[in-house]
Amino acid sequence: MQAKVRYRILILTLLPILLTLVSLVFITIYWNISYTGKQLFMKVKADLAVASNTLISVQKSQEKQLELVMSSWAFQNDFRQFDTSQVDSRQRIDVFLETQKRKLDLDFLSLVSLSEAAADADLRFMLPKVKGSDAYSGLMVLGPNRLARIDPDLVTVANILLVETPRSQKLTKTVEDRGLLSRSLLPIPDANGNIAWYLDGGILFNRDTRIVDHIRDLVYDKGTLPEHSIGTVTIFLDNIRISTNVPLHFFPQDGETQGRAVGSLVSEEVKQQVLSQGQLWVDRAFVFNDWFISAYSPLVDIQGNRIGMIYTGFSESPFIHNYLLNIMELGTILMLVLLVSGLLVYRGAYSLLQPIERIHHVVKAVQSGRNLRIGSLGLERDNELSNLAEQFDRMLDLLQRKNSQIQAASELLEDKVEERTRSLQEKTEELQNNLVLLNETRQQLVTNEKLTALGELTAGIAHEINNPTAVILGNMELLKSELGDNAAIVEEEIELVIQQVGRISTIIRSLLQYSRPGEFNAPLEMHQLTPIIEEMLVLVRHSIQEKEVILSQELNASYPIEVNRPQLLQVLINLVVNAAHAMDEQGRIWIRTYDWVHMDEPIGVKIEIEDEGRGIPQELLSRIFDPFYTTRKDGTGLGLSLSYGIIKRIGGTIEVTSTVGKGTLFTIGLYHNAKEERTDTPYEGLHFNGT
Repeated sequence: MQAKVRYRILILTLLPILLTLVSLVFITIYWNISYTGKQLFMKVKADLAVASNTLISVQKSQEKQLELVMSSWAFQNDFRQFDTSQVDSRQRIDVFLETQKRKLDLDFLSLVSLSEAAADADLRFMLPKVKGSDAYSGLMVLGPNRLARIDPDLVTVANILLVETPRSQKLTKTVEDRGLLSRSLLPIPDANGNIAWYLDGGILFNRDTRIVDHIRDLVYDKGTLPEHSIGTVTIFLDNIRISTNVPLHFFPQDGETQGRAVGSLVSEEVKQQVLSQGQLWVDRAFVFNDWFISAYSPLVDIQGNRIGMIYTGFSESPFIHNYLLNIMELGTILMLVLLVSGLLVYRGAYSLLQPIERIHHVVKAVQSGRNLRIGSLGLERDNELSNLAEQFDRMLDLLQRKNSQIQAASELLEDKVEERTRSLQEKTEELQNNLVLLNETRQQLVTNEKLTALGELTAGIAHEINNPTAVILGNMELLKSELGDNAAIVEEEIELVIQQVGRISTIIRSLLQYSRPGEFNAPLEMHQLTPIIEEMLVLVRHSIQEKEVILSQELNASYPIEVNRPQLLQVLINLVVNAAHAMDEQGRIWIRTYDWVHMDEPIGVKIEIEDEGRGIPQELLSRIFDPFYTTRKDGTGLGLSLSYGIIKRIGGTIEVTSTVGKGTLFTIGLYHNAKEERTDTPYEGLHFNGT
């Protein structure tokens, strides 16, 4: 029994230490996997950004080099004396440009005329992008024939023998004869500022090691990676390495590389994500013959087509080696700490065994129903175990008397808690209902006060404006009649005045209809929705044609509805015209109708009007039905307010969903039997959803 207690004490004492050390190991492992892994991916992503910016700077450097050539005294002197009819004149410039090409480390540099550039399919695409006297640069892929037109030597340099690579797709050809170029075109103005000649220069990336080695030295300098780890940079044409410092063989013992993996292919998963989908790759990747922490980004040519990739990465194995070494060291320390702690705890357990054994004996006896006490343990009075035994004996004395009382009190407490909880839930529900009612009442009061104030204002405006507008309209008609044939001179101005007077009248009628909707109630009749939609399309045809908007129809509603046909036409026209104005010249509007079904029974129809416009921001979405709120210069701000009032008076619903930059969707729900307007909830049936 003593041995059993001894082992328990040993285990219980060592358990916190063991748990602490094990937790430390797992925390360290987690930190290495998550934090260190994230840091590696963040580093390689930053390296890729440096590589991409360096590639852009290469093109900017090409432009500066061409500008230096053009501004040089020798070129300007030869160009001023240049005569296209004299062969030696052209030869002098060509010799000078050949010298500058070698001096500037360019792969090609030539002088082309405007007609030659326009006749060249590759340069013709670059001409419109040349602005003023500034150069334009970009990437392009050229086949052997097109490379030969620039320089026959480029065809030989571009030729690369392909190598089948693990985890890549099967080879469909053995040689890559296309070339990836960084090409710049610089206009040369004459004394009058006219452009008739261009400098055409650039570099061929095939087999070129200058750029990739420069980027590698820039981002993977000595001390930036662990020992035996190498950093690599690659430029791809499609999925083929055409310029790289990825080694064919790597020797960790001396850190040297032999050969370059030119002509090898990228792995299939990287090709699909980067080339096919145009996405960035930041993850582990199998590079030629080993795993690397890698980042790939697509390259696009001057026409915006994906033509290849740029890659940065470093070998993964040194990081894994260091990681496993750290775990082994930590595990060794853990075992040593556990061993020392176990010996110390075992030696200190002897003084506790006898008192604990006595306490254990009494506990077992009490569990079996015997009335036994611990008594004296032969220890000092202030000893913790002696005090524990004394308190335990007292507890046993009280336990029998208090057990029944505790049980009764527990049951009573549970009943009270349940009663109080039920009461609290009822009070909470009542408070929520009161808050909802308060908000609805406040909103209704605000709406009623707006309508009252607007009605008084509108009555005065209508009285004061209608008479002058009628006089203006009558006098304009009289003026047109009196002028006779001479009216043609100012006919446009007269029509403009008449149109504006008509617009004033329309605004007044809209104000009256919004502020006193009861006076404009019209009889409701049963109608099929499709003929109303078709009539609306005829009425808005002119507005749609002006905007070059494509209108798509999906008219599937068949259930009749009780509406006022002219008022519903007004709502639909307003929504379609608003949708057309929400788009910049071109776009698409969808009109969909379908039966509204509830519990497998048709109850009405629904109408969806969706556009590809600018969308409505979330903070403005709740204001679009407010009177006089508009974002259009020529709008009154009453169209949507009137539309909402018309739908609301027959018990319908309006839902608005909008995404900024993608478009807006209005959904109208109309019942088979129109319902009377409800005034207790002023925004019944109005729903907003914006992103």
